[in-house]
Amino acid sequence: MAGGGTSIRKYVGALKDSTTVSIAKVNSDYKQLDIAIVKATNHVERPAKEKYIRDIFMHLNSGRARADVAYCIRALARRLSKTRNWAVALKTLIVIHRALREVDPSFRDELVSYGRSSGQMLHMSYFKDDSSPDAWDHSAWIRNYALFLEERLESFRVLNYDVELDPLGTRDVDTTGLLAQLPALSQLLFRLISCQPHGSSSYNTIIQHALSMVATESVRIQTAINDGILNLVDKFFDMHRDDAIRALDIYKKALKQAGQLSGFYETCKTIHIGRDEKLLTIEQPPASFLQAMEDYVRDAPLASKNQAVLAIEYNRKPEEEEASTPPPPPPQVSTSEKEPEPEPVKKVVPRVEQIDLLVIFHVTRATAYYLIYN
Repeated sequence: MAGGGTSIRKYVGALKDSTTVSIAKVNSDYKQLDIAIVKATNHVERPAKEKYIRDIFMHLNSGRARADVAYCIRALARRLSKTRNWAVALKTLIVIHRALREVDPSFRDELVSYGRSSGQMLHMSYFKDDSSPDAWDHSAWIRNYALFLEERLESFRVLNYDVELDPLGTRDVDTTGLLAQLPALSQLLFRLISCQPHGSSSYNTIIQHALSMVATESVRIQTAINDGILNLVDKFFDMHRDDAIRALDIYKKALKQAGQLSGFYETCKTIHIGRDEKLLTIEQPPASFLQAMEDYVRDAPLASKNQAVLAIEYNRKPEEEEASTPPPPPPQVSTSEKEPEPEPVKKVVPRVEQIDLLVIFHVTRATAYYLIYN
């Protein structure tokens, strides 16, 4: 009975694909593109043929008009929004993911613009194919995969560069930039780790194809985080308290995610993902270094605004002393009146500078690197 139901579902899916192709041949102004999209994202539960994906990418190269790129995105969005079949949804997401990696950046820019205007391009939180237990497992993975791609676009908006394609920007950025970029990278890594497959989805060939791209991108994301953490550590022991608290939270989260990424890699290796790619070896820094950071936060200097208030309080006493010192006598004027006797000059006691008892714990770049890597 179950086998008969599966056969009927496959037949219906193939009929839908052929009908859509026939309509595109008659009614579409972008006939070749529409046919390529349908064939690259059909109901067949196997990876798409490379020929059809290349046909789509031909309409997305730098020489094409932006209107062509926008039409392609709308066509892919329609495909996603109308389907309830896991194979169609997953293949469509793979086309989008590969386009972000392989074609002109105008596709990414147009996709970001479309997402802002429509708000529904990759929002697949409610997608499910409950036609079988395997389809249910696949649907769960597809939802996480869509969230990762959505976060990938969001991170580009925050970072202003593509982590996978552009030079990484966390190595030399200032403290303000680090405190903005590292949380965005951390959220992107969180979505990536959530793509760890479970159940039957671990052994599906289409999911494994998508997972191999995800695992490859983890290397660049984690490298950007590592560079940012080293930069953060180098600046940490000069930070004011508010920034130090945020930086310590970022550092702790990075340690936790490093362990989770190791688990993600172990899962990938069990299903032969990443065998040909060089995945990272994750090493944890010593616990003593984290303790040193926590000790510094407790005694870190206050933020600049509070320091300004303290400076006003500190300088108020000398100003009062200057006010109590009499001004020089006015020039003598010849009058018949008796000149008043000058007031006695008050003795000004020199102010003794107070010694600052706050000990600033500072770790140089070389020391920080040693603690982390030794």
